[in-house]
Amino acid sequence: MNKQVKLSKRPFGMPDADTWTMETNPIPSPKDGEVLVKQEYISLDPAMRGWMNDAKSYIPPVQIGEVMRAGSIGTVIESKNSDFKVGDVLSGWGGVQQYIAANPAKAGFYKVDANLAPMPVYIGTLGMPGMTAYFGILEVGKIKEGDIVLVSGAAGAVGSVVGQIAKIKGCTVIGIAGGPEKCKYLTDTLGFDGAIDYKNDDVKKELRAHCPKGIDVYFDNVGGEILDHALARLRRDARVVICGAISQYNNKEAIKGPSNYLSLLVNRATMQGMVVMDYTKDFGAAAQNMGMWMAQGKLKSKEDIYEGIENFRPTFNRLFTGQKMGKLVLKVSE
Repeated sequence: MNKQVKLSKRPFGMPDADTWTMETNPIPSPKDGEVLVKQEYISLDPAMRGWMNDAKSYIPPVQIGEVMRAGSIGTVIESKNSDFKVGDVLSGWGGVQQYIAANPAKAGFYKVDANLAPMPVYIGTLGMPGMTAYFGILEVGKIKEGDIVLVSGAAGAVGSVVGQIAKIKGCTVIGIAGGPEKCKYLTDTLGFDGAIDYKNDDVKKELRAHCPKGIDVYFDNVGGEILDHALARLRRDARVVICGAISQYNNKEAIKGPSNYLSLLVNRATMQGMVVMDYTKDFGAAAQNMGMWMAQGKLKSKEDIYEGIENFRPTFNRLFTGQKMGKLVLKVSE
């Protein structure tokens, strides 16, 4: 049987026990051109919260009654597509379910080599979060050697990779994270030049101490007050990359926008949003570079793995409570 998590209502604030419904249905059979994939791991990402809202965005919302959209990785156990064989490992958009029968092209599935890296890495550092970090900091942030780079959500799947890439490129990197354990991880394990604990530190004061000359690039994953503090520290021609605003996703009131936006004018700075899907054609080259950095020990990957599709909701909510480190992954296979 195939356990599936389907969206049953649109959440208001933090998703609750009624947001999704667990269904158990027969394992589907692949049609001509399709493959049957036994899913092993599901990627849990902050963007999923936005996909549940019935609002205009860069991707259509998940519809009520549909399997919850999510990145995934698994193994082909039956194939009616000549390009794929039993045993191939595929990563793509399989959703929160244990099995999926689909045309690989329509599901965004592509082959990966599980002998080169563990499966969870392909939905983390070598998957959508890693690609977001790579193109966000290099193409949108346009970092150059000597830049002072500030990263919020720095211990998360995207932020941790952003900071490491910036270090590889010769930048000074300061990370913002929640709690002393995460901050220690940034400096002692990932090699950040400094870390600010937003839960216990005065962020405004610490930014002045860590970035006395200001900030060249701010990579924002959280929005809210921290974005405002960062804007106040911009240097001439600074770049602000808007990747996400996790502090605002479960708001029951209107999203809080920045009041220090005139800093963009004064410093001739830019603030630009980025969506990783715009760079799909270049994913292969990016994965090669990142794989090389990993092999050289310059880029570290951390996955925080929980088990059981029944535990989807409490595991998903860890994205917003901060109770995780690195890439959040759910193991769904039995």
